[in-house]
Amino acid sequence: MAQATAPVGRQEAAEGQLTPELLKKFYHDMLLIRRFEEKAGQLYGMGLIGGFCHLYIGQEAVVVGLQAALEEGDQVVTAYRDHGHMLAAGMDPKGVMAELTGRATGYSKGKGGSMHMFSREKNFYGGHGIVGAPAPIGTGLALADKYSNNGRICLTYFGDGAANQGQVAESFNMAALWKLPIVYIIENNQYAMGTSVERSTAETHLFKRGAAYNIPGEQVDGMDVVAVHNAGRKAIASARSGEGPCLLEAKTYRYRGHSMSDPAKYRTREEVQHVREQRDPIDHFGQRLVQMGFASEDDLKAVDRDVRNVIQHATEYATESPEPAPDELYTDILH
Repeated sequence: MAQATAPVGRQEAAEGQLTPELLKKFYHDMLLIRRFEEKAGQLYGMGLIGGFCHLYIGQEAVVVGLQAALEEGDQVVTAYRDHGHMLAAGMDPKGVMAELTGRATGYSKGKGGSMHMFSREKNFYGGHGIVGAPAPIGTGLALADKYSNNGRICLTYFGDGAANQGQVAESFNMAALWKLPIVYIIENNQYAMGTSVERSTAETHLFKRGAAYNIPGEQVDGMDVVAVHNAGRKAIASARSGEGPCLLEAKTYRYRGHSMSDPAKYRTREEVQHVREQRDPIDHFGQRLVQMGFASEDDLKAVDRDVRNVIQHATEYATESPEPAPDELYTDILH
């Protein structure tokens, strides 16, 4: 498949599915994730979030573009850099922030934290801390979809480091054999913890990983929400039609360390700053909206104010909510 990186034009946006309203929603949803993650980083520094916390800052275009290509009832499963996926799936920022801060009103009653939130209502199946785990879980969800003949597909996200896990290869083989309705997304943010793709992976074009299993693959600019959306629509349509799995490699970049405890000394400040200035998915997309006449600078500022207000309410809701009662230690467990 060819790499999809061409910017959307006015005519394409007006005549295709990329309406001005959808494009503006892309901007809103990416900014919501960015501001949420910035606040989560602040709360972690204040000691209000414990445990691990992996931020999604810089990668917002991937999940926003793909989520908008789904239909009602389609499923999502991802790894531990997951807050953005939750918000893009429509989960309430108040419930997500409450879970991050360990409150009873969180999506997992304050017992799961950053990596372990679920929402059956939104067909969001985690949030998984084990590297590579989304692949077999998503494959199982897709097997259930095919068995039920319900017309649904599963989006399954994992990172470039997880792409080297054995369970991922096993999942590819099973999904291809059974022509399961699944789209695997490798969010290639260039670093698996502190190790660059070039140092850890013999074949750095990760979209080729499915070739041995006859799974078609495509590399897409993960910093361009329109490119991601267009590639996602094609892959999802193919999987839904019964042609079997597809693989997308989204070339993206994380601005922060692997987790909040990572000072990211394995790369230079100049490298990060260059990506921010040249490829930031939100700033550059906002400029495109203005150039196309779909928004003004004042409109973008208004979106930012509205998003900040949502995040402030979510933060207040979380910090004012009670912690779980002690007897919650004995609920939601298998005996």
